Amino acid sequence: MRAIQIVEESGPDAALALVELPEPEPSHMLTPGEGVVVEVHCAGVSFPELLQTRGEYQMKPPLPFVPGSEVAGIVRSAPAGAQVKEGDRVAAFCALGGFAETAVAPEFFTFPLAPELDFGQGAGLVLNYHTAYFSLALRGRLKEGETVLVHGAAGGVGTAALQVARALGARTIGLVSTDAKRRVAEEAGAGDTVMVSDTWKDEVVELSGGGVDVVLDPVGGDRFTDSLRSLRENGRLVVVGFTGGSIPEVKVNRLLLRNTEVVGAGWGAYVMGKPELNREIGSAVSRMVDEGFIRPVVGERFALGDAADALKTLDERRATGKVVLDVRAG
Repeated sequence: MRAIQIVEESGPDAALALVELPEPEPSHMLTPGEGVVVEVHCAGVSFPELLQTRGEYQMKPPLPFVPGSEVAGIVRSAPAGAQVKEGDRVAAFCALGGFAETAVAPEFFTFPLAPELDFGQGAGLVLNYHTAYFSLALRGRLKEGETVLVHGAAGGVGTAALQVARALGARTIGLVSTDAKRRVAEEAGAGDTVMVSDTWKDEVVELSGGGVDVVLDPVGGDRFTDSLRSLRENGRLVVVGFTGGSIPEVKVNRLLLRNTEVVGAGWGAYVMGKPELNREIGSAVSRMVDEGFIRPVVGERFALGDAADALKTLDERRATGKVVLDVRAG
């Protein structure tokens, strides 16, 4: 099979190689026994893969290895008792090995792909939408009628969070940096959008009538303090990641004065050993797809051999929606 390997840790320009490899065995490192073997049609491209090209991600397999954490395709084989079977269209989280024509995923991380979604959308379904649901519903305790501010609202996690928040009955405000990204956020379901500026916090507070209930922040960096200031009493700031490049610090007196919270939402580390929780989140996401709330926004698409260009799109902060590799399109 054709696959992309990370062969050195020098960044996306030089770290990747297109190679021929034997097809993987039907077993997976995340679960004992047999996994689901998937004929990959599309693979999702995410920030962890970019970090892996520099050796900066917490998961550090020995070189060389095939990156890629999420795929969409057709089941070749599945273990007895799995919720999917040979021939089914699926979206799956494989942790590693997704940038290849064949991948293996745990049964509890493999989900039927609704007929309304194509393979590109399926490749953006698990990582982003499960993260969004976990962050908003489980960690952020977002309730119907509340207001949520989403940073990076035109990105993969951002567009997913907007759609999940709407499905939970919340009002959404998306923070974006360009007019093009504003349009993407609006198409994804943002009720209001605010441009990044020196006054964005004031605009958010005014729009929300005194502050938002939840902030979802996958960006970090210098916006963090103003995110805290944009919360109303009992508000929650949910930390998802640091795509902005720097990890902020919080002065806890700010939490005390307004009775607010900073909540960590590390989806991957939390759910890895909890198969039933993954199935529960998968069912909730599938229900939101069926109800018409979730339609993953696919941004740029690249051939498998152009994976370096796909990662540079993320690195240069040009990505909107989910960047995908069309693995079987050349």
